[in-house]
Amino acid sequence: MSAGGAGGEAKSAYPQQTIMALGIVGGLVGVYLGHFMPPAYSFFGGIGAICATVWGADAVRRVASYGLGTGVPSIGMLALGMGILAALFGLALGGIAGPILAVVVAAIIGGVIGALANKVIGMGIPIMEQAMIEISCAGTLVILGLSVVIAGSFDYAAIIENVIANGYIALIFIIGGIGILHPFNACLGPDESQDRTLVLAVEKAAIALIITGFASSLHEGLMTAGINILVGLVIWYVAFSKYYALIKRDAYAVVGTGLLPSAEELQ
Repeated sequence: MSAGGAGGEAKSAYPQQTIMALGIVGGLVGVYLGHFMPPAYSFFGGIGAICATVWGADAVRRVASYGLGTGVPSIGMLALGMGILAALFGLALGGIAGPILAVVVAAIIGGVIGALANKVIGMGIPIMEQAMIEISCAGTLVILGLSVVIAGSFDYAAIIENVIANGYIALIFIIGGIGILHPFNACLGPDESQDRTLVLAVEKAAIALIITGFASSLHEGLMTAGINILVGLVIWYVAFSKYYALIKRDAYAVVGTGLLPSAEELQ
């Protein structure tokens, strides 16, 4: 099943260029603010990751609407896999320009993988190359943003010590990937709508901020961790409330079924 109930381009209320600008500009600004501002403001990295997650989820929505099916989870994990490679390469060589270099490298990797998917594997999805570039760049910014929340910086040595060496990168890989892949997976079907899918992306990315906020307590102290968690909770509550309202808007009916019957009641 795909958006609209059949394979084809997904209907969008928000222009692709607008969401792309939100992801690139919001993601990079959040990453840089989290790096340059005092540790108590590392949550800006998480806000940048939220912007990038929305961009990635929209790109997944557009490419998956052509009938990707069970490939939706795979493409989300692929986004973070490409993101880790690009992020580490960019930070290792780019210095202050590291995040920008990482996005450029991610675009190259995504373009190559998209071309292989269409030209070699023969998936035949018209927007595959472009979508893989977007998904790769979004995944890179998610990796960078959540890493900044934990480490308080995008300095290569700090990321290696506080995110890579202790295994937190695996945590970021999972929760970041879920934010990109899950929204369309949860909302797909003939009644899928872009606004509901993207609000769910915000909600999932806010959970990622909360989780990395807990992780940041080991390196940035309890006060900074508390601020990260609080900001994440506020964003989560607003997004979840909006998502629930959109569910009620789009659902045919919302009914309370009560508790499931016990085995004795079924006899």
